[in-house]
Amino acid sequence: MIISTMAFACMNATVKYLTHISAYQIVFFRSIGSLFFTFGFLLKNKIPILGNNRKLLVLRGLVGVVSMTLFFMSTKYLPIGTAVSLRYMGPIFAAIFAVFLLKEKVKALQWLFFAMAFAGVIILKGFDTELNWFGLTLIFISAIFIGLVYIIISKIGKGDHPVVVVNYFLVISTIVGGLLSINNWVQPVGKEWALLLALGVFGYFGQVNMTKALQAATTTQVAPLKYLEVIFTLLFGVFFFSEIYTFWSLLGIALIIAGLVLNIIYKGKKIAKH
Repeated sequence: MIISTMAFACMNATVKYLTHISAYQIVFFRSIGSLFFTFGFLLKNKIPILGNNRKLLVLRGLVGVVSMTLFFMSTKYLPIGTAVSLRYMGPIFAAIFAVFLLKEKVKALQWLFFAMAFAGVIILKGFDTELNWFGLTLIFISAIFIGLVYIIISKIGKGDHPVVVVNYFLVISTIVGGLLSINNWVQPVGKEWALLLALGVFGYFGQVNMTKALQAATTTQVAPLKYLEVIFTLLFGVFFFSEIYTFWSLLGIALIIAGLVLNIIYKGKKIAKH
């Protein structure tokens, strides 16, 4: 899981470095770079590429590309560590959607953990006057769409191979990102080509190693470690982009991570009892 979080952090730092490049282009290169691996995996293992739940797979892809595009756009206005930590609010929105759409129940203690995370957001914006409102709006909508992605994936369930689900998302992202890039193209120069292609590699290896970690140990053991991505990304922002995080920013980020990690641990203990 640590390798996974480092790969995602490297991808986030690369996105931040390429802020002058259109967000649509970044979506395009991030997706097409990973498609090479997913198509190879599906063909090698003779897994049907089109899958079974095609309508849900397409919907997951469309919702996912909206979330990813808004996240990349937000990095142009927010410190990268802040953007990543706020994007992790997705599970909270997923829980809220699950109550209304899937009739699931959320325990009182879980709402307390969610309130802790939201308090972190309030502190983050309320005391850090440097944060850009437009960037915050983008990342919040991105997190809401991540919540919808979780709901759609839960509806797909085990009806399709995980790589099929990811492959649909990447194909749709490549098409959408490519089409939207036509009128927003910024010509990459020199090493920028390599960095754009590296986005897909970082994204793929982050996904693969996260999957391996979840398969090798219990969710409660490894899921909290995924929030190391925020720490690694924040450090990249400080050392490579000279980003400045105030005490209130760090406190807000810490509350967000703490609330989400406590929720994961609590859910894991509940499952273990049943």
